[in-house]
Amino acid sequence: MGRRLGPLLVLCASLLATTALPATPATADPEAGDAATAHSDRRPRPLDQVIPAPASVREKGRPYTITPRTVIRVHEERTPDHRRGRQRGPGATKDVRQVAEHLAELLRPATGYRLPITTRPGRDGIQLRLGGHRGLGAEGYRLDVSERAVRLGAREPAGLFHGIQTLRQLLPAAVEARDRQPGPWRIAGGTITDTPRYAYRGAMLDVSRHFFPVPAVKRYIDQLALYKINTLHLHLSDDQGWRIAIDSWPRLATYGGGTEVGGGPGGHYTKADYREIVRYAAARHLTVVPEIDMPGHTNAALASYAELNCDGIAPPRYTGTEVGFSSLCVPLERTYDFVDDVIRELAALTPGPYIHIGGDEAHSTSHEDYVTFMRRVQPVVAKYGKKAIGWHQITAAPARGTVAQYWGYDRTGPQERAQVAEAAQRGTKLVLSPADRAYLDMKYDKDTPLGLSWAGYVSTRRAYDWDPADYLSGVPERAVLGVEAPLWSETIATSAQLEYLAFPRLPGVAELGWSPAATHDWDGYRERLAQQGPRWELMGVNHYRSPQVPWPR
Repeated sequence: MGRRLGPLLVLCASLLATTALPATPATADPEAGDAATAHSDRRPRPLDQVIPAPASVREKGRPYTITPRTVIRVHEERTPDHRRGRQRGPGATKDVRQVAEHLAELLRPATGYRLPITTRPGRDGIQLRLGGHRGLGAEGYRLDVSERAVRLGAREPAGLFHGIQTLRQLLPAAVEARDRQPGPWRIAGGTITDTPRYAYRGAMLDVSRHFFPVPAVKRYIDQLALYKINTLHLHLSDDQGWRIAIDSWPRLATYGGGTEVGGGPGGHYTKADYREIVRYAAARHLTVVPEIDMPGHTNAALASYAELNCDGIAPPRYTGTEVGFSSLCVPLERTYDFVDDVIRELAALTPGPYIHIGGDEAHSTSHEDYVTFMRRVQPVVAKYGKKAIGWHQITAAPARGTVAQYWGYDRTGPQERAQVAEAAQRGTKLVLSPADRAYLDMKYDKDTPLGLSWAGYVSTRRAYDWDPADYLSGVPERAVLGVEAPLWSETIATSAQLEYLAFPRLPGVAELGWSPAATHDWDGYRERLAQQGPRWELMGVNHYRSPQVPWPR
């Protein structure tokens, strides 16, 4: 997405990605929070001091204290499931128990308590329940805290899961420690009623420029789940590497996946690897959206198979960072056999509703060829039961139901913005990822050791201080499906480097996607964000100590 670098920056990016993070880790900062800070304040955290900000908060009564006698109770209300037109069955209880087990796994190490899970009725403990008001929707929850019990209710398991992320943040940061801490473990009394503003709240990870193995992807998924992100977009192919095994075209992964920016070994996911990522994400209520970028950003595929090139000659593999030079051969019928095979196999692996087909920076494809290609490819996605997402250039020829992901920025031309707005007015839904607001790979400032700056610098405040509802002139709010924070990997190759660019900006984009517009206030948000610092320390999350945030000493 506009990611053009000169030769000197290619070299710098390669060196940065293959060496340790040059910045001093946050834990070395003499003013950084430590474990003692994390639990030195014995007062419970106010109910509104979490990220994303809850939709509604009413503080009332005495706090609840988790003790050695606390149990986690799994309940189920036998209320009609209005979305499916049937009563909930035993499977719903299993779903609630899975959420309960996740909560217990979070709390047991630091508290040292057994926290047994039981289906026996009772009025005490931490209670998880499916049921409640239909207004909570698929992801909302209600949290009631009294001196005797914590009651968490939701219509769907996803709502319960999001609720325990709020519960987790209401406890002292020391709860993130993997060894026993002194406590006390108090939760302020009152009620939170919370639902998301947007249905789509995503983060994208580019595993093509540099390959990230399964454990690194899982680590990022856990971090996303804490902030109620519900979509993981994986950028699985680009000029520098093809990262998913396709049985009908095996050289895509074995040859096309064998390198990366700077000439490293690359790598790819087997189908079993990919299924494990999908399973792990689903257990944390994230949907995986796989992306195969085309017709541009396709050098890894073209290098793997000469028959995909118009001249029948395979180019060499590419390890730089230039963009826009590659293109599938649009007039070639074999191209569409290739696309059909890839989409078919990927759709069979992907339970989520979307497949991303790229479509950006196809500078080597004429406009006429681009429109022809997209008009042929979008129906292929539909044929295999999925909806297409494309970068916003796809608004030149969007099929019905296709979602466009906007990645423009302040310098994007008015004609391009008008094309997107016109498509939105005709019914195309948009995911907003403005590069100078939501791109996590942009540098924080001129001194940031990692990241790019073609869209400008993106400070912590800039990533938060915008409203998706009115960001694009001429786009009706009903057309905004949600937001996404992409992280391109030209300059990063490790989890520590990834986290340095993602934190503290990612929680801000997550809050824009979840919280009501009325709660968006930088001055209040920066205080809440500062409280996440000790939590990240204990979680081992590397992060940039932005001078815009009043981090605890």
